[in-house]
Amino acid sequence: MKNQLFRSLLFVPSHNEKLMTSASNSDADILLLDIEDSVQPTSNKEVARNTVLKYLKEGHFENKILFPRINDRESGQLLKDVLALTTDGIAGFMYPKAKKGEDIYFFDKLLETVEYEKGIEKGTFKIIPLIETASAVLNVEEICRASSRVVAIAFGSEDFITDLEGIHDYEHTSLSTPRAIIAMGARAAGVIPIDTVHIRVHDLEDLEKNLIISKNLGFEGMLVLHPKELPLVHQYFSPSIQEVNDAKEMLKLAEEAEKSGVGVAIKNGKFIGPPMIKNAQKILYKHKLIEDKES
Repeated sequence: MKNQLFRSLLFVPSHNEKLMTSASNSDADILLLDIEDSVQPTSNKEVARNTVLKYLKEGHFENKILFPRINDRESGQLLKDVLALTTDGIAGFMYPKAKKGEDIYFFDKLLETVEYEKGIEKGTFKIIPLIETASAVLNVEEICRASSRVVAIAFGSEDFITDLEGIHDYEHTSLSTPRAIIAMGARAAGVIPIDTVHIRVHDLEDLEKNLIISKNLGFEGMLVLHPKELPLVHQYFSPSIQEVNDAKEMLKLAEEAEKSGVGVAIKNGKFIGPPMIKNAQKILYKHKLIEDKES
């Protein structure tokens, strides 16, 4: 999924048709059609699966990237989720409560078996593991490397804090270490890191503070609970006009330096080294993806 944006991943309770319809008109990069925590009681999980299939059949999610969040392997619902939702229109699955690489390896093989039985090409369905425990944070790189299907990894902070028996303080200092570990582990494995949800959905000022931290730590996007958060999330995880212009100038100067035989270009008194050139290329690539999506 190299050509896919991961700025915003919006959770949608799949048994709620009003919210499903609203999500179908959303500009979120990815829709996380929830079959897990937000779908209660358990009897509603079958309703959720059927609603997803109904909306797919009726074409409500045309041109949308869909990753249902399924139930974990101890729930008794996982096989039902996978058998029902391994179908056209589904890009992959968000897998909850992964504690170590073995969990993702197991899920990979389950998907492989179902793909084989349904005559679907092996590797079709991708995986986004959800990091929700202290064990998972410490095993994050192992989880990322457990399957070639893993395209991104996301932080579930509320379950993590519960498992840690810690406190989610207003300044979010209790989350600073796990966030940094998750971002580093994902990048080390070549996987996209996605930051945790912002639970105070109506406090956009606090959301902005979190987005600044998130971007500084190296996250590529954020889990989103409410559509009103999307404009700010997209703003922070999209290159600014200044960043795009600087990237273009940097590549131009580097190209001119190479052609003239100077070897090293200088911008604002600083040498333009290979890491800066690589970053400029990434900025322009992401900018093009956004332009293509909005055109």
